[in-house]
Amino acid sequence: MQRDTLVQALWLDHANRQPDIAELKIWPETIRAEYLTLLTLSQGPWSAKAMMPRLAEHGYRPRYRYAMPERGLLLTLLATDMPHDTWLVLAEFQVATLARRPRDLMQRLVDRAAPGHGSLPIGGRPWPMPAWDEYRLLEQADPLAGWLAIMGTRVHHTGFDCHQLEGSLEAFDRELARLGYVGNADRRHGVFPVSPLLDYRFYQGRPQRLFFAGGDRHDVPLGGLALIQQRVNTNQERGVELLLPQHALCELG
Repeated sequence: MQRDTLVQALWLDHANRQPDIAELKIWPETIRAEYLTLLTLSQGPWSAKAMMPRLAEHGYRPRYRYAMPERGLLLTLLATDMPHDTWLVLAEFQVATLARRPRDLMQRLVDRAAPGHGSLPIGGRPWPMPAWDEYRLLEQADPLAGWLAIMGTRVHHTGFDCHQLEGSLEAFDRELARLGYVGNADRRHGVFPVSPLLDYRFYQGRPQRLFFAGGDRHDVPLGGLALIQQRVNTNQERGVELLLPQHALCELG
């Protein structure tokens, strides 16, 4: 699988889970996403360390690494050698940061994963669907834990740079509002906090009907869309390179 095929497969898996976002026709379909946010967990073949060699086979190598202990996250920005390719934001949730009861529940779910499941984030959840009350316990402990329990390792949201879209964030925000998507400008909303060097909006996708273990059916939000815009565009750095706060930057090991 080459890099374009990898990104396409990730996008198609996300589109199948969040079809309303995929069907938006606000900009040309030929526009590449600035980044895809892959949410995974610090366990077994789904850990960032285990996934790195597989991603490298498709041309994606680490460029920057960030630690956000207050979110229980380690984040790695990966890119190819091609200047206009979509970047990957690999967000690894640290299961050990959960309190004991939700941590044990998450571990039981992971221990029931189907053997031989690949470590690339395509196809998502290799363990059985949790029951509704189990999901609620994890979601209340940490929304990312709840999301991982029902989705597995997958694209949480796509990010687009308004500069590449050749429009303003305000104009796209108005158009999305007209379609019923209200943007959240809170930089701490979503998977990770966003750098003050960018203007930012996050748009939650429509809740999707899921079937939980035991037969319960519930509508659950699964991800969405982010728009970013550099406050000062010098054309020296891509928007995704400014995405995360500088104080969380770590040395690449």
